[in-house]
Amino acid sequence: MSKRSEQNQATAGAAKPTPAKRASAAKKATPAKKTAAAKKTAPATKATKVTKATKATKATQAKPESHTALVRRARRINRELAEVYSYAHPELDFENPFELLVATVLSAQTTDLRVNQTTPRLFAAYPTPEDLAAANPEEVEELIRSTGFFRAKTKSIMGLATALRDNHGGEVPGRIEDLVKLPGVGRKTAFVVLGNAFGVPGITVDTHFGRLVRRWKWTEETDPVKVEAAIAELFPKSEWTMLSHRVIFHGRRICHSRKPACGACPIADLCPSYGEGETDPEKAKKLLKYEMGGLPGQRLKPPPDYPGKPAPPLGAA
Repeated sequence: MSKRSEQNQATAGAAKPTPAKRASAAKKATPAKKTAAAKKTAPATKATKVTKATKATKATQAKPESHTALVRRARRINRELAEVYSYAHPELDFENPFELLVATVLSAQTTDLRVNQTTPRLFAAYPTPEDLAAANPEEVEELIRSTGFFRAKTKSIMGLATALRDNHGGEVPGRIEDLVKLPGVGRKTAFVVLGNAFGVPGITVDTHFGRLVRRWKWTEETDPVKVEAAIAELFPKSEWTMLSHRVIFHGRRICHSRKPACGACPIADLCPSYGEGETDPEKAKKLLKYEMGGLPGQRLKPPPDYPGKPAPPLGAA
């Protein structure tokens, strides 16, 4: 055999390792491959704490919610709010339907607290529709000035008082058809009066109610009448009045317009908008209002079961 042939055979033998050598090499390479693979998968398998609220939000965004699922979720939210706000009530002080009607008209573009601080003097001076209808407009304006838009509101409450005196025998009617014909009275005001003075179920769509039902994806409607119709389909009629109180309570205390306290929300795991506000529990607690934040409520004369502090009179320190 020539020297060149011997060299070729030697080279070929070196290029093809024996089975024993291949197995040995594989054993040495395996740990390296596993280490590399582990490094790649580490971020994906690393334990992370995901809240129920985050999971619920992702699940809602992942696929459209059926109508049946929406009804179930909406009713569960209502049940949980009923536990949190077992004392929910109208936040306007009143002794009779007339006082509630006037107070609700005055509450436009201001807080119930400011109305409650204003109406004691107003009702002391004009306790009946007949008294208010015969009042001096300038004196009424001065009494309700603190509620804002006092000239327009004076015109409305004196107008409705006159209508009650002339067309309804001085009594507030118990039908929505009659109420909405009174000056300054729309469907929202009418349902507040019907639900709380006459026990007639109704959905009160104010700014808080509309904001929350859209955040909860109960409806995308913005027109109050359409919102009312959409929500009425989700709940039995017997729940309408108390549902309104609970949603409004939640909107005033926790689910605020600009900075909702998501981290302190009792229904966070049911809310598809969780995360729009502050999610840190300690920071969220500082955003709570009224009795939830240990502060006075809006009524000077709250119901006996109210867990918070009564509001102070106008001008009190």
